[in-house]
Amino acid sequence: MKRQSFSTNKTQVLTEIELDIQPKRRVGILGGTFNPPHIGHLVIADQVCHQLGLEKIYFMPSANPPHQDEKKAIDAAHRLRMVELATEDNDYFNVEKAEIERGGKSYTYDTIVKLKEENPDTEYYFIIGGDMVEYLPKWYKIDELAQLVEFVGVNRPGYPIFSPYPIIWVDVPSMDISSTLLRKNLKMNCPVNYLIPEKTLKYIRQEGLYLDDN
Repeated sequence: MKRQSFSTNKTQVLTEIELDIQPKRRVGILGGTFNPPHIGHLVIADQVCHQLGLEKIYFMPSANPPHQDEKKAIDAAHRLRMVELATEDNDYFNVEKAEIERGGKSYTYDTIVKLKEENPDTEYYFIIGGDMVEYLPKWYKIDELAQLVEFVGVNRPGYPIFSPYPIIWVDVPSMDISSTLLRKNLKMNCPVNYLIPEKTLKYIRQEGLYLDDN
């Protein structure tokens, strides 16, 4: 009587099992126009990164954010370069160019879908300010997006911490700094030392940025 044998690709099976149990990379994303980036952005990213034990924080400049009122922003190439300069001295920080490279309106859902397709081993923590939490129900495909990322809310005085969507709240030092105010100060040649990272400020001065109404 012949013995029937079955062949199994053990290497393939083991690889699939290993992929299933391999812990995912945990990285944060801080999006925005960064017009210009300032110390408040850096503090938020640093606090979230270390309090949640994330591997990296990716700063993601937007091409044209659809959830905000129309406003002027300087050329994306300038904003990207300013973010690169602001983050290059911190090993935990990096820059994500996906939205600028794609151009057009930057829908977070589309961006995250693309990033997860390219990086299936990564779990994303999407950082939003307390002022943005109340707008979440208006975001494009928010229910689907909430299944793809972990939202991280950064406390901001005067804004509620309630949301119909799950949010991980992180307390950070309260800093009343806005890019709008910094643009006004730059136009009027008022001092902004220490509010904007030194390398970024040097770039702004060299390129003559924010001298007009932008």
